[in-house]
Amino acid sequence: MEKPIRDELDRQLIAQLQFNARAKTSDIAKKLGIARTTVHERIARLERLGYIKGYTVQLAEDPGRQHVEALVMIEVHQQQGKQIADKLKDFPEIKLCLAINGEYDLHLSVEAPQLEDIDEIIDEIALIPGVRRTQTSLVLGRKFDRR
Repeated sequence: MEKPIRDELDRQLIAQLQFNARAKTSDIAKKLGIARTTVHERIARLERLGYIKGYTVQLAEDPGRQHVEALVMIEVHQQQGKQIADKLKDFPEIKLCLAINGEYDLHLSVEAPQLEDIDEIIDEIALIPGVRRTQTSLVLGRKFDRR
């Protein structure tokens, strides 16, 4: 069995790829002070082990596009999380739905053009059978995003 991420070099390599997945291995090697072949071998190992699942394109936000983002926590009645999550798929404004532990069961990331739209979406979510209660926080800004 191959070793998992255990050293600082793997973490630094992943950080470099998260910053720029299109960077040349020779440029990464220079920044990390290691051989280009080491970078190539480690990337291949991280891909093989499933730490790196793929590479993606991040689209720049349209500067003219205004939107409001909210984080919505949902408490559900026992054994109804899957059914509620399936119904939440019908909301195109919900960009992410996570099952979580603790006081709440689901965590949503919601984007809409206006605050009133967020309010309406929350009202609609509250009407889904099995939803006990919600708690919402508005996103004021992003400090960083590694997705």
